[in-house]
Amino acid sequence: MFKTKMSFTTVKEIFFVILGSLAQAVALRIFFIPAQLASGGVSGIAQLINYYTGWQIGLMTFIGNVPLFLLGWKYLGGKRFAIRTAISIITLSFFTDFLIYLPFFPKEGLTNDMVLNTLYGAVIAGIGYGLVYKGQGTSGGSDVLARILNHNKGIPITQSYLMTDTVVILGAGFIFGWDKALYAIITLYVSGLVVDTTLEGSGTVRTAMIITSEPKKVADLIMQQMERGVTVLSGTGAFTGNDKPVLYTVVTRSEVQILKSLVQEADASAFMVIGAAHEALGEGFQSFTKQ
Repeated sequence: MFKTKMSFTTVKEIFFVILGSLAQAVALRIFFIPAQLASGGVSGIAQLINYYTGWQIGLMTFIGNVPLFLLGWKYLGGKRFAIRTAISIITLSFFTDFLIYLPFFPKEGLTNDMVLNTLYGAVIAGIGYGLVYKGQGTSGGSDVLARILNHNKGIPITQSYLMTDTVVILGAGFIFGWDKALYAIITLYVSGLVVDTTLEGSGTVRTAMIITSEPKKVADLIMQQMERGVTVLSGTGAFTGNDKPVLYTVVTRSEVQILKSLVQEADASAFMVIGAAHEALGEGFQSFTKQ
C-alpha cells in the first residue's frame, strides 16, 4: 500500500512539473517573445540571443541550462529534486520550440498591447513556476544559479534571484529598449505573486490569539456559535507575573467579524491579535489528503 501511494505521488509530481513547463512555454510564445519581454533567467538570455542570431529559443534555453544544472547538481536538494529539475528543463525547452509548429497556435501572439502581454504572460508563467515547485522541482536557470550563489557566497536566495534576473533585464534594456525592460520588471513582480498563490492557494485563513479573564466563556461561545475549535495555551504576564490562559483559534476571513463580536460579548476588556495564515489543514478546513 505504501509503495503504491509513493508511486502515485511521484507520478503526480512529475505531472505538475510537465504541466508547469507547458504553461511557461505558452507564456513565452504567446506573450513574452512577441512583445520582446525578457523577464529574466536562461530563457530571457535565449530571447536576446535569438534576436541577433535567429537560433531557436527552446534549444538555447536547453543549452544554457545544461552547464548550470551540472554545476549545481549537489545544490538541488538531492537526486529526487534534481531529476524533476532535469525534466522541467527538457520539457520547457521542447515545448518552447514545438508549440509554434501547431497549426492552431498564434505564432505572432494574441495582442500588441504591452500591458496585456505583461500581465497575462506573468500570470501564466507564475502558474507554471508554481506548478513546477509544487512538483518538487525547479525551472533551472536562475533557480540553479541562485542556489549556487547562496551556497558559495552566502548570498540570500531572494537577493540571488534579483541579481541574476537584473543582469538579463539590463541586457534586454539595451537590446529591446528600456520601456520593455520596465515592463519586464513588472512581469517578475506579478509572476512572483502568482507563484505564491499557486503554491499556497487562495484560501488564506485568519488566526487569533485571545488573552482574556473569561477564557471558558469566550471559548464556549466560539465553539458553540462558530463551531470552531479552540486551544488553550499557558501564558504569563511579564509585568504582573500572573498566569493568563491564551486562547488560540483559526477562522476564515468571513468569520473574523463574528469572532470579534463574540469576544467582545464575553469579555469587553479582552486583548486579541488577529493574523493571516496561508493555509489551514485538518478538521474544518482543507484535508491533508488533497495536498
